[in-house]
Amino acid sequence: MKTVTASTPIEPVGEALHYLRMSGAFYCRSELTAPFGMDVPPMENTLIFHLPAAGRCWVEVDEEEPVLVQPGDLSLVPHGRGHRLVSEPGFACTDLFEMERELVSERYEQLRHGGGGALTTMLCGAVRFDHPAAIQLVQLLPNVLHVNSWTTLEAEWLQSTLRFIAAEAQEMRLGGETIITRLCDVVVIQAIRSWVRTASAAQTGWLGALQDEQVGRALAAVHREPKRTWTVKELADACFMSRSAFSARFTELVGEPPMAYVTRFRMNVAASWLRDGEDSVAAVAHRMGYQSEAAFSRAFKRSTGTTPGAMRRAAG
Repeated sequence: MKTVTASTPIEPVGEALHYLRMSGAFYCRSELTAPFGMDVPPMENTLIFHLPAAGRCWVEVDEEEPVLVQPGDLSLVPHGRGHRLVSEPGFACTDLFEMERELVSERYEQLRHGGGGALTTMLCGAVRFDHPAAIQLVQLLPNVLHVNSWTTLEAEWLQSTLRFIAAEAQEMRLGGETIITRLCDVVVIQAIRSWVRTASAAQTGWLGALQDEQVGRALAAVHREPKRTWTVKELADACFMSRSAFSARFTELVGEPPMAYVTRFRMNVAASWLRDGEDSVAAVAHRMGYQSEAAFSRAFKRSTGTTPGAMRRAAG
């Protein structure tokens, strides 16, 4: 892994977006005919998105205003909250899992539902993010993120991308699932990037700190090399700051001292490795640079409240 020095060019927000690699994805192509109502149950630790290819649909999330989505729009429910897709606000819904669905592959299905009227075709997906920087970014998103104000350039490529996704979903040619997955990754990340660029909430807290010329360098360095046993001096040097000035500015912008953030982030990375279920606790301890499994276990429990062994066992 590349070591960050004071002279290394860094674009921290771009690097945080780089970690938005979707996993555990499941996709559904829905053909909905008016009148229709689909109740999507809560899905913990999941981002759910809806991409209309034809027609129109309302997305209802409790305590939020209904959102109308049409071709060219993208609706995200970032925190896995239960919600409804309806032809008109307030229409009665059928539970998603009670509807007849055709399983095309392990991660892709097709669904047809409704009263036989005007057709709405949508591609929906439920995805997860494993990297702690990605999880932290997604946690900052609003309960519903609706994007329809693309720039001219974005709108052009989005429309062509959506048409391509719709064609692949319709025919499911060789490699179609892979194409759909990759293109949906790009579209969802673009929506989040648009929100980061324009939302006032993205200019404060952790995201605001990422955009700070000095503290952003330190955050990016930690995200790039979570295994490294960082010191305040090393991070301050990377930001061209004194230790005291760096510590004060970091704490002000991020909301916690540098070493507290470093420890928490490192343990979150370790937790993601443990949840993957591929490495033993000893292997994860070694990957994180600990000389003994016992020392790692103590640090992990202090940070997360559980033992690495318990997390590893829960992952199966």
